[in-house]
Amino acid sequence: MLTIRPATEHDWSAIWAMFQQVTAAGDAFAYDVETPEAVARKLWVEPPAHAFVAEMDGAVVGTYYVRPNQPGRGAHIANAGYMVATAAQGRGLASALCRHSLDMARQLGFRAMQFNFVVSSNTAAVRVWEKHGFHIIGRVPAAFRHETLGLVDALIFYRAL
Repeated sequence: MLTIRPATEHDWSAIWAMFQQVTAAGDAFAYDVETPEAVARKLWVEPPAHAFVAEMDGAVVGTYYVRPNQPGRGAHIANAGYMVATAAQGRGLASALCRHSLDMARQLGFRAMQFNFVVSSNTAAVRVWEKHGFHIIGRVPAAFRHETLGLVDALIFYRAL
């Protein structure tokens, strides 16, 4: 059974472990494996971010944040970031997190959501975002240094809420 709930201070160690796991893979996140914990914490759980975790069988297996994509006059557009623990991938968690984040973004008063940097070779993420109504509105050539593929494009996704 999957439960998605607001992240608490107690969840940080699991979020940090996922962050390290995802950045070490070098295939989906622009953040470097050497990203300091304080930087990751500021990005993921500190305001203006609203962080959530997904639990299965009492273990944190996924997380996301939603926050303004830009400050001030751009703050009505949300941005979000998602991570699923390697051991829990392939179970539909990214889709469940995306659904939850869209609902949460609406509740927080956002009018749309934009993903600024989706690695084009991350076909699972591309498939999930498109399934949930996101459209590619831009492509940045050779923007990501993939661990095994070299330079690959980054995609910009958008969806009205």
